[in-house]
Amino acid sequence: SVCHMVRRVAATRATVVFLGESGVGKEVFARTLHRISPRAAKPFVALNCAAIPEALVESELFGVEKGAYTGALSSRMGRFERASGGTLFLDEIGILSMSAQGKVLRALQEGEIERLGDDRLRMVYVRVVAATNLDLREEMRAGRFREDLFYRLNVFPILIPALRERREDIPILMNHFLEHYMQRHGRRVPGFTGRAIDAMLSYDWPGNIRELENIVERGVILATESVAIDVGHLFTSGEK
Repeated sequence: SVCHMVRRVAATRATVVFLGESGVGKEVFARTLHRISPRAAKPFVALNCAAIPEALVESELFGVEKGAYTGALSSRMGRFERASGGTLFLDEIGILSMSAQGKVLRALQEGEIERLGDDRLRMVYVRVVAATNLDLREEMRAGRFREDLFYRLNVFPILIPALRERREDIPILMNHFLEHYMQRHGRRVPGFTGRAIDAMLSYDWPGNIRELENIVERGVILATESVAIDVGHLFTSGEK
């Protein structure tokens, strides 16, 4: 269902917001959306809003003019300008300050941004794809998220289910990450034991795909060469 929605919206200019728990693969779907869209030949630029100090978020998004503040020794483009013609992925958009939210709204509505320390507007042609693991309606009711930005983003919401709600994906992901990490670490193991597969299928995966990836990598590292990965190679860090 999620893949169908991504395919339907990819060819349009609509703003998309991916919803779901941390680790469900929101950025993977965002990159897929860009790759199958008419903007595929243009940049895909990502910003994890939660990973940038609040004081720097606006300069990261909109850029800086030389002398805008102490240490701004040269002019620099922000993510909106770097993504011009392509896709800007704003992960964890729910944590943006109200000031930054207002400027993102303007960029979405008017297609223009203003660098910090600058007095002229710059036009940008960007498709914004956002993601959050927060309930934006609740954030809006609590006064932490702008109502006008919520409705501007909520044109085409796509909810990605947690891994525990799509267990049929687990074997596919296990094999994908097994091949990936055998190549990365130069290891060769023949696969997983039946007990390991059963354990992986019955685990609740609170960390979703990111947690599964880490556990498979751990198994590749711990398993003896040419011996299948067993439960004892996987769940070694208190997972229950």
